[in-house]
Amino acid sequence: MARTAAPQGVIAAVAPYKYWDLPDILRHLQKVERPLLLALDGVEDPQNLGALLRVADAAGVHAVIAPGRRSAGISAAVAKASAGAVEHIAVIRVSSLAAAIDRIKAAEFWVVGAEADEGIPYYDVDMTVPLVIVLGGEGRGLTRLVRERCDILASLPMKGAVTSLNVSAAGAVLLFEAVRQRKDLK
Repeated sequence: MARTAAPQGVIAAVAPYKYWDLPDILRHLQKVERPLLLALDGVEDPQNLGALLRVADAAGVHAVIAPGRRSAGISAAVAKASAGAVEHIAVIRVSSLAAAIDRIKAAEFWVVGAEADEGIPYYDVDMTVPLVIVLGGEGRGLTRLVRERCDILASLPMKGAVTSLNVSAAGAVLLFEAVRQRKDLK
């Protein structure tokens, strides 16, 4: 029954993962003072998705949003890579991430897209407002429609020979910058 290489002798039969609905999350977040969302624009690797869910949970993200097509869904591999975080964070699947961002912006969120070669340094972005951080897919980055909907593009200045970070590493940097900026706010 195991679909992973190393189930460690344990298998459980569980119901399929139940994704959350964007309207329900947005209604709930109206009561939250500084909501923080993570949107993933085509992250296809289950290991990256699991790592991002783990980071998002650790950073206090309220929900993770991803398109239903051309992106990894919740699977045994994602659950394992998330170290259980998948059970503690809301994951929303949408038919169009661009349309979801429009709806999120209508709820007065600021949208920050991560771009390797464009934008201002991430540490100069005000992350104390209701915020959604958008990360692009492995290799492709943000799609044109999603990039056009971002209020600002943020980059991670690279000092070494490599030109970019893995999407989960970049997500960790950006999410914990939001945590740092919000730490003294009530």
